[in-house]
Amino acid sequence: MPLPDPQPKALFFDVFGTCVDWRKTVTNALWNAAKEALDSPSASLSSQVRSKASNMTYEDWGEVAQDWRNTYLVFTRSIAADPTIPYKTVDQHHLHALREILTTRELILPGPQNNSSTPAEGSLLTDHQIVKLSLIWHYLEPWPDTVQGIRELNKNFTTCTLSNGNVSLLTDMTTHGHMPFTHIFSSEMFKSYKPSPKVYLGAVEKLGLKPEECMMVAAHLDDLKHAREYGLRTCYVARPREERYPELLGQGIEEVFVGEGEVGFVTAAERLGVEVGS
Repeated sequence: MPLPDPQPKALFFDVFGTCVDWRKTVTNALWNAAKEALDSPSASLSSQVRSKASNMTYEDWGEVAQDWRNTYLVFTRSIAADPTIPYKTVDQHHLHALREILTTRELILPGPQNNSSTPAEGSLLTDHQIVKLSLIWHYLEPWPDTVQGIRELNKNFTTCTLSNGNVSLLTDMTTHGHMPFTHIFSSEMFKSYKPSPKVYLGAVEKLGLKPEECMMVAAHLDDLKHAREYGLRTCYVARPREERYPELLGQGIEEVFVGEGEVGFVTAAERLGVEVGS
């Protein structure tokens, strides 16, 4: 069934979880970093740290990845809700949060005067390694349908990232994943984070369009709920383990629905009237 007029002219894409499989990429990076540290002949890990890290399974590192992601959600929502909080980029947050998580799990030993930026001798990772690991979010792998789906959607629409990731992060990620968006938009441009209206409406204004001429594409119904409140159209693309508020399903938030058993952005393109494969 065709969408009611006006037809959308631009699609804004949530990125983490919607376009890319952050969970697999981040868990792999954490697991591999720990394995390299444990196997390194030059690493002088404390017996306590070595024991803790050696006993951690891949699933345990998946929990660390989820904890890391959860801190991001709290961080971005706090700034969106309170503009008096000093703005920090997602990169800055990711580094700070990773240090805190590894310290709390006693994989990083606090340095002199509890200086978390200089781990004590015997820690699982050096500060240089932690900084490098914190940037894994720049190199997340796309879902299998993402690249083809964006390419198909580009036939009929302007396609823009609209993510809380900072501009450099999104630029690196789209380059790494060969994701052919026509524009890279970031919450950083508006010095706030979703779900602030500054982000959704700021992106609309940048394109010189009206809210009803733009559609938000996301795997999170709360993101779509806020976009709809500000007048945007909505497209839901389900992704494994991504929906945070399943109770919102069936409430009519999304105009276009793509289920997990379908082909993600390719199916979305078909439902939005694109002649896929032509």
